[in-house]
Amino acid sequence: MGLLDIFRKKAPKKRNYAGASTGRLFNDFVTTSYSADEEVKSGLKVLRNRARDLSRNNEYARRFLNLSKANVVGERGVTLQVKARNDNGSMDMIGNDQIERAWKQWGRLGTCTVDGKLSWVDAQRLFIEAMIRDGEVLVRLVRYPNSFKFALEFIESDLLDEEYNVTLPNGNRIRMGVELDKFNRPVAYHLFTSHPGDTSSSWMGKTYNRVTADKMLHCFLPERAMQTRGVTWMAPAITSLKMLHGYREAELVAARVGASKMGFFTSPNGDGFIPDDLDNKVPIMEAEPGTFQQLPAGVSFQQFDPTHPTSAFADFEKAVLRGIASGLGVSYTSLANDLEGVSYSSIRQGSLEDRDQWKVVQDYLVQHFVEPVYRAWLMSIMEDGIVNLPASKFDKFAEATVFRARGFSWVDPLKEMNAAVVGLKNGILSMQDVANQYGRDVEETFDQIQAEKAMAEAYGLKMAFEPFGDKLPTEAEVSNANAQ
Repeated sequence: MGLLDIFRKKAPKKRNYAGASTGRLFNDFVTTSYSADEEVKSGLKVLRNRARDLSRNNEYARRFLNLSKANVVGERGVTLQVKARNDNGSMDMIGNDQIERAWKQWGRLGTCTVDGKLSWVDAQRLFIEAMIRDGEVLVRLVRYPNSFKFALEFIESDLLDEEYNVTLPNGNRIRMGVELDKFNRPVAYHLFTSHPGDTSSSWMGKTYNRVTADKMLHCFLPERAMQTRGVTWMAPAITSLKMLHGYREAELVAARVGASKMGFFTSPNGDGFIPDDLDNKVPIMEAEPGTFQQLPAGVSFQQFDPTHPTSAFADFEKAVLRGIASGLGVSYTSLANDLEGVSYSSIRQGSLEDRDQWKVVQDYLVQHFVEPVYRAWLMSIMEDGIVNLPASKFDKFAEATVFRARGFSWVDPLKEMNAAVVGLKNGILSMQDVANQYGRDVEETFDQIQAEKAMAEAYGLKMAFEPFGDKLPTEAEVSNANAQ
């Protein structure tokens, strides 16, 4: 045997990814190479309908939606502050104030949506719930005959037909109801003229209303390139949510049965039993709590005594809920509303991770909904003369804006406040950095403090503290406060 033969014999086998292995253990690991749209199209409607059913009937799905609205939108929603400047660099206080006051008035109940049922904060909450539950949101920008000549129309994603897929003579393609150009940029949306699931209206087949993309917001979170429609964010947890709900229901029914202490009457010949009633031709006897009955001769009682829920029920439910919480992107303690056995460190870490996730969704809300609505609204009111500002200055007031989402209070406010003071003293933080943590603007904070000081002087009162006094506290003073 030559040297080359020995080398070939001892040469190592070709390596590959273990995850790509085949064999008995991977027979049920079915994969496909379909495009993103092809995968979405086959399950879009079913996933959406199942997510809606869970949101109506499953306590944890409803909890997740409520958590999302509370943490992303909050009490006040995303607020607007315009900071446009004049040519000389000074703040355009008059123009900024006009736009901010008009925006606030437009956002009141009865004005900002065509049906008059939502305020601007309500619209943000509806956007978040629909985005998470349905996976996508359709909002039509309407020139409406209200005092601002502009309103929003929320449209359910059911009206965008996922089965409408054709190629048009001009080369555009319609994919699941969305008309795309050669770059996959949306050109128009082909909507059903009536809701396909509305039994109260006459459904005359598939007739569409074409709405151009400049009049429509179609918001979804793509998971793959070239994806045209969105999928519910609850998709990874749908199976576990449904199964856990069924398991809890079975345990609850079993516990009720076990508490009833039922049983069966038996006899060698099957006779001697005098029933109180018949249930589907089966003789039964009703019993009242605290009573004993004498059985006929030859009849014995066989007790049916199930022991439910089992001792493993709580641990099993927690394990399943942890997986569900991971699929939904929230902590177990938040989803299950379970603070039993948590420490300060663990709940703080969980809260910070949750907040990072909520901030990501807040950023999506601002970029894909709040800002586009503001720009369309601003163009409308400037072109129609609702505000005393020329349309030529649109860019000035459209670009110089700050959208501020809700902030979050700390788990231990004293420690965090003292840490902020140290950061301010050492020049690591600015006042705006601190205000951002609470969803505030430093200018508004200064205005409020100044107004309170003036009010105290008008009433002849002396404030118990003096913000921004002679000096910030020293590090030693902060350390002593922390120790106390």
